[in-house]
Formats: sequence, structure tokens, C-alpha cells
Amino acid sequence: MYANKIEALEDSLRNFFQVELQAQLSRNNVEILGMLKSNRFSLSNRGVSDNYENLGSCEATDPPAFMVGLDVPLKELKRWLFTDGESRIVVSAPGGCGKTTLAKRLCHDQQVKEYFQHIFYVTVSKTFNLIGIIKKLFWHNDEQVPSFQNEEDAVNQLELMLKKKVESGRILLVLDDVWSGSETVLAKFKKISGYKVLVTSRNEFPDFGSTYHLKLLNEEDAKTLFRHSAIPEDGSGSSMPSEDLVNTIVRCCKGFPLALEVVGRSLHGQPVEIWRSTLMKLSEGQSIVNSEDELRNCLQSSLDALDDEDIMLKECFMDLGSFPEDQKIPATALIDMWAELHKLDKDGIYSISNLHKLCSRNLLNLVVTRNDANEIDECYNDAFVIQHDLLRDLAIYQSNQEPIEKRKRLIVDLTGNRLPEWWTKEKQPQLSARLVSISTDEMFSSSWCNMELPEAEVLILNFNHTEKKYELPEFMKQMDELKVLVVTNYGFCTAELTNFSVLGSLSNLKRIRLEQVSIPTLCNTSIELKNLEKLSLVMCHKIGRAFASSTIQIPEMLPNLREINIDYCNDLVELPEGFCDLVQLNKLSIGNCHKLSSLPEGIGKLTNLEVLRVSACTLVSKLPDSMGSLHKLRFLDITGCLRIRKMPKQIGELRSLREFHMRRCPGLRELPPSVTDLVDLKRVICDEETAQLWECFTHLLPDLNLLVPEEIINLNWL
Repeated sequence: MYANKIEALEDSLRNFFQVELQAQLSRNNVEILGMLKSNRFSLSNRGVSDNYENLGSCEATDPPAFMVGLDVPLKELKRWLFTDGESRIVVSAPGGCGKTTLAKRLCHDQQVKEYFQHIFYVTVSKTFNLIGIIKKLFWHNDEQVPSFQNEEDAVNQLELMLKKKVESGRILLVLDDVWSGSETVLAKFKKISGYKVLVTSRNEFPDFGSTYHLKLLNEEDAKTLFRHSAIPEDGSGSSMPSEDLVNTIVRCCKGFPLALEVVGRSLHGQPVEIWRSTLMKLSEGQSIVNSEDELRNCLQSSLDALDDEDIMLKECFMDLGSFPEDQKIPATALIDMWAELHKLDKDGIYSISNLHKLCSRNLLNLVVTRNDANEIDECYNDAFVIQHDLLRDLAIYQSNQEPIEKRKRLIVDLTGNRLPEWWTKEKQPQLSARLVSISTDEMFSSSWCNMELPEAEVLILNFNHTEKKYELPEFMKQMDELKVLVVTNYGFCTAELTNFSVLGSLSNLKRIRLEQVSIPTLCNTSIELKNLEKLSLVMCHKIGRAFASSTIQIPEMLPNLREINIDYCNDLVELPEGFCDLVQLNKLSIGNCHKLSSLPEGIGKLTNLEVLRVSACTLVSKLPDSMGSLHKLRFLDITGCLRIRKMPKQIGELRSLREFHMRRCPGLRELPPSVTDLVDLKRVICDEETAQLWECFTHLLPDLNLLVPEEIINLNWL
């Protein structure tokens, strides 16, 4: 009788796992694909194509939760857009007036979404790339991205694509942050008919379309916005300012929303004396007539407040001008910079704290694309900084107030091959900058002039090229004090990094961060980075080949390397075996490498490893048995490794393990009995199903805390 019952149970279980569960998984996959499709993400191009890694989405991000003074402009713009005769509108106003906020709110308005079935939102910026913009529109529309012969060809193919698209509904294209000098771009879009265009700009373009002048906030709305930023809701604070003082400061902000928010946050919870000193600083610039100078004066008062409170906070704010406008700044790049430049901690705790402080003053926006991004040993790979153009301009303006010889920061934005006059002189000024940032556009030929930077400790190279190669400047050989190198490709195609041999002369180099480049070779006899401590490779190509083709052993080239971060490197199939001989390595983080199938068995030789992160590597099916030799390992993360079915039996030998992240591991079926030997394990962060596997061992691990966070559906990480 019992045998029959057991057989029936077995049949039932087999049916469940082989039929019902598989059907459920299939339904889940269909739902995920549907969700991705609804958010207009193309899986065929994301993470698979080598050519278009960084195109991004053409959807407007959410506007701020608290907004005032936009109801009337929104209503008027909708009336214009819903009128048949009006096809092109330019929203014009000085910087900091809320043009971008208005445009984003318009894109998310329900009536607008019902009227326009297709809404595209593109940030143009000062350094625009027309072909890049059109490629982005194709990619966002789930169309195959063509190889355009020139701008004219790109516009013609865009017209064909939009004509086909308009058959299924009306189209609205929003071009945000269009600068003076972009008339040629607008003229190209003007040629295309059958859709509506909304442009936001500090300028007017009468030849392109009708101008809508966005007005500054009236006094009532200005006070509402300022109070929201400056005065705690519960009325707490050292003392409440008088109504007269509030009104006077509001009037000094001239109705600029950005100024009201930034100045307001700088006064949040401050004593009345700070309010009065801020008013005095604001009053000093009231005679300035130019509106953007007035706005800069308002923002400057908030920057001056940082001098009194935390000089380091101001230094960090000023450094943000080193990155291009309208681009996300990775928090990890800032951590690398500030660890050496300002001697902040290398794990980034103080750096992230400073970013939060600046964010609380509305001097930047800190975006974390995963809620648990910083839970693993202060790992901030998913944290980014976004800054308003005017705040970036303020940082650069402040840096440029001193003579070029005395500047602590040298920020150079090149257009084409036009170099600053001081750079082309036979006798160049003696530069003392500690931070050097050079940004080049798609017209730059990679032909570098010499520059002497004897005191530079951080070099940031930002480029946006259509060329397939980017050459590191030869003058780097003389940068004896260089400690941090950050190279970022903001273009749409991966570029090969050449002249890598210049790094062999940099004996003090400690941190390298490369993004969206391919590396022909890293290890050869001319390069020895004996003091390099951290190597970060993001969206890089051919890195496996770069190490495999080396003429020198990896440990000889990188004898003191302590941290490796590899993220979104889609052609990484296997980790170079030489990594296992880096005996000084403390942290190894590999994320979103979807072709990586396994870790090398020799990983057990990394006896000093404290943090191992293998997250969202979907083909990894098991962890090496040699992991048991990692006796110093404190943190282990296998989140998103879908194919891992079981843990190695030797996992119980990780006696120092304190935290284990294992969310989104649906294939995991069992835990070995040796997990009861993990006596120092304090936290396991997992899903409900995985928590059930642990529960039968919790009575033997009394200090273990199982955490099952709520799953947040958020596609920002894509």
C-alpha cells in the first residue's frame, strides 16, 4: 500500500517538475520578454552585438516627484501639439528654468501618450552627433541599425523608418538640450514630414519652428518650491527663519527653479545666521543683468556654503566638471579618483557619503540602478551621478578663475582638432594641475600635441569617436606622478585602444578604469605596472584575448594588483588562468558577462581573496571545488547565476565567510551538509525558495540571518 502511494507521489512530482514547472518557467520567460519589449529594449542588440553597446533608450526618464509652475505651460504645449497645423515647437528659456522637467512631464502625460502612440526622447547636448542620434532612434525602435554612408543617408533612412512607423500611430520626437550652433541638425529633421518635434533650448530657432517662451516661476510658486527644499516638513531645525527673510531670499533667486532648489537645500535645517549670510552673498550680485550670470550667482552662494561647512565637499563637487555634460558619471570612477586625489578611503565609503551630501543639496542626482547595489562590501558598480549642465558649468567656471599655471584642475573640451592657444605655443605654460580631463569629439584625429603635466595625479580621457581606434597620448610617458587613469568611450561603437605601451613608463599608476574599448594586448615586455592596485574593465572587448596573447606572465606584469572589476564584457568566455597567480588579490568582481561559462579551477590559489562576486553570469553552472582554499573569503555573491544547481562540497571550508548573496538562482536545488561549518556566516540574502534550503540548517547556525528582500521590478540596470 505504501509502495503504491510512494510511486504515485513520485509520478506526481515528476509531472510537476517536468511539465508544470517547465510551463511556468516558459510563461515567466514570455512575460519577461514582453516586459522588455514594452520598454523597447532590443535583446538582439543589447549584450550581443559588438557594434552598438551603448545606444541607450529613447524614453524620457520620470520627472521629479515635486513640481510647481508647470501646469499652465503643459496645458499650452498640449494645445499646440494637438493642433494639426503646428508641427515644430521650440521651448526656449535660460538654463535652470525647468525646460527638461517640462519636456519629461509632457512625455509622461496620459493625454499626450494617448494622442501620440510613439514618443521618442533624445538628449542632444552641446557636442552632438547626428548619425549617433539617428542610430539610437533605429535601435530604440527595434529596427536593425544600418551602416550610414553619411548624414544625408542617415536622414533619408530615418525618414523611411518614420513613414513606416506613422502608419501605426502619431509620432512625437523630443530633442532636449539643443545648443546654439545646432541649426544644421534641426534643418535635417525639418526635411522630414509626418511627425511632430518638440525642442528645448536656451536659444530660439525661428527658422525651425514656433517658439514657446517658458517663463520663470511667479512669486507664489517660487516660495512653494523654495519652502519644499529649505524648510523641514515637521518644522524642525535650529530656528525657523522669518517670513520676511524667506521672501527676500526667494526674490534673489529670480524665479529660477534650479536656484530655488539648490539654495533651499543648502539652507535646510540651518540656523538663521546661515540664512542671513547667504542673503548677503546673494545680494552682492543683484546688479548683474544677464540672467545666467544671475543664476550662477545664486548657485555660487550654495557653493560658498560648502567652504564654511566642508571644504572637501566643495573639492568633490568641482571634480565633477571633469566629465562630459549629460552623461552618467560612474560612482566607481569617482571613488578611484578621490582615493588618490583627496586621500579618501579606497572602499568608497567617504566618497559615497560625499555624493549623498551633495545630492541632499541638489548639487547632483545620485542614481542607484539596483536597490542592493551597495550591500556587498561597499560595491557601487550600479551607482551613477547625473548633474545639471549649469552646475557642471559652475564647477568649470570656478576652476577657470585662476591663471592656467595655477589651476588644480585642467579641463579641456576639444572640438575637432582645434587646440587651445596655450597648448600650441612653442613654450607652454608651466602647468601644476593635479587633475587633468581632456574630452574629444568624433572629429578629433587622435593626433596629440605634446603637453607637460609634471604634477598630474589623475588623467581622465573622454572621447566620442566614429574612428575604430583611439591612441593614448604620447605625453603620458612624462606624467611621473600619475596615479589614476580613466578612459571612457561615449561613442556608439567600441574603439580599439592603442599605444598602450605608454603605461610602462608610469611607475606610480595605481588605478586604471577602461570603458567600452577593445584591448589588443595588455601584457608585453614593455609594460610592467608594478604598483597597479585596481583594474576596472567595463563593456570592454577582447580582454580574454588580450591576456592570452601576452608575452609576459600576468603576475610579473601586475605583482601588486589587489582588485579586479570586470562588468558587461560580453565576449569574455573564460577568465585568464594567469589571474589565479595574482596572490595579492583581495577582490574579484565579475558581473553581467553572459558568455562566461566557468571560473578557473586554479582560483583556490588566491589565498588572500576576501571578496568574490560572480553576478548575472548566466552561463556559469558551478563554482570550482578549489574554492575551499579561500580561507580569507568574507563575501561571496552569485546573484543572477541562473544555471548553478549546487554548491561545492568544500564550501564549508570557507570559515571566514560572513555574507553570502544568492538571489535569482532558480537552478539551485540543494546545499551540501558542510554549510553547517560556516560558523562566522551572519547574512544570507536570497529568494524564498533558496531560504527554504537554508532553513533546515539554521538550528546549527544560530547567528545566521536569512534576508529575503522584496523583488523590485526595475529595468534601469539594462
